Amino acid sequence: NPKKLVISFEVFPPKKDFEEKAQKLIEELAILKQFEPAFVSVTYGAGGSTQNHSFELAMKIKKELSIEIMPHFTCIGASKENVKEYLNLIKNNNINSILALRGDVPQDCEDFEFNDDFRFASDLVDFIKAKTNLSIGVAGYPEVHKEAPNAKQDLENLKKKIDSGANAIITQVFFNNDHYYDFVEKAHQEGINVPIIPGILPITNLKQIERMVSMCGSEIPIDLIEQITKYQDDKKTMRKIGIEFAVNQCQELINSGVSGIHFYTLNKAGATKEVLENIL
Repeated sequence: NPKKLVISFEVFPPKKDFEEKAQKLIEELAILKQFEPAFVSVTYGAGGSTQNHSFELAMKIKKELSIEIMPHFTCIGASKENVKEYLNLIKNNNINSILALRGDVPQDCEDFEFNDDFRFASDLVDFIKAKTNLSIGVAGYPEVHKEAPNAKQDLENLKKKIDSGANAIITQVFFNNDHYYDFVEKAHQEGINVPIIPGILPITNLKQIERMVSMCGSEIPIDLIEQITKYQDDKKTMRKIGIEFAVNQCQELINSGVSGIHFYTLNKAGATKEVLENIL
């Protein structure tokens, strides 16, 4: 239904006490199920760490909540045989889509070497397209990937992923909608015509801001930083500020005509639920 906003969520597998925390995550997602998500994407750590738990969590979500899942799959350090095995696992469990990523180099591996089979995410997309009928999502970077030399090269790399067979783009977190609008316009000029789904994170504490800036270089509006810093010792007020900002950001995106929004939930339902209650 083109008139209905398509909602999706991202979660990640717990690193410790998996069984207990995974069940708590299921309870959080059960709260968000009322918003009828099109899918839940499930990440895993750099270099493939937590991959087994990632798939286990994805299947748990699918079985217990009857929600479509989109497992992440990174190709960094992987061979064609590794990828083929994983794709067979996906196929045998009736999963329809996958988020294909190059992945991050493990920070604790100084002499890491790329596998020649998959140097870039476009190589992975090409391989998946040739071997399966899966729908393929890829990542897009409104503020440019941190390893790209410039925005033009970054868009050319994105175009390669689309030309290789990707069906949709989910963006990295951003807090300034102008970056998203500019990114979409330039993507269209590059000949990219698949859906570009904005990725939104409702900020509820100062550490989240610091983490986002260090991880992906997202620009945080000065007034948001000032307000959250001012009320960093007042959790209730800080949470309210972050949620109000996300509501306004989402509403502006909806007014601009986006067909869907992807929420980075950080494994908690509360903030995302409040945002959705205000925009739907």
